[in-house]
Amino acid sequence: MSRQVLELESILQLMLVEHRKLLKQVEAHAAAMKTLNVRAMEEAGHQQEAMRLRITALENQRRQIVAQLAKANQIQGGLTVSQVARLYPQNAPALLQLRGELKAVMTQVTNRLQIAGKIAGAVLGHLNTVVRLFAGAVEGAGLYTKRGVPKVASRIGAMNAVG
Repeated sequence: MSRQVLELESILQLMLVEHRKLLKQVEAHAAAMKTLNVRAMEEAGHQQEAMRLRITALENQRRQIVAQLAKANQIQGGLTVSQVARLYPQNAPALLQLRGELKAVMTQVTNRLQIAGKIAGAVLGHLNTVVRLFAGAVEGAGLYTKRGVPKVASRIGAMNAVG
């Protein structure tokens, strides 16, 4: 049994733990966005960034180990976990199980982030409308139309709307 394969298993387990933590933080962030709890959103964002950095470091370690395994087996290019499992059949069940679990959690994170992105877009759209209405109301003389509705400035960009 190769030491690198055991290290690979260990790194995949750590990646799985970090991705599960990330999933919880993404869900907490989405819940905070639904209630517009700015402090909770900020805290969840900081936690997510810390987890992303740890995942990136683990991914770099994984790539190094896979490169070592490829070199040891005289294989050009990179190896996938499936290929490593074929090269080391005694470790195949654990490697394939970890790969499957990691893929499943990563898919969940991706789905939750897409939903969070849609929520953020909707909130930003509402903020844009509020800022446009406010800008139209304080624009100057002749603010109202014949119907009593304030004239609204042309669309304000996302960066102007929030900052």
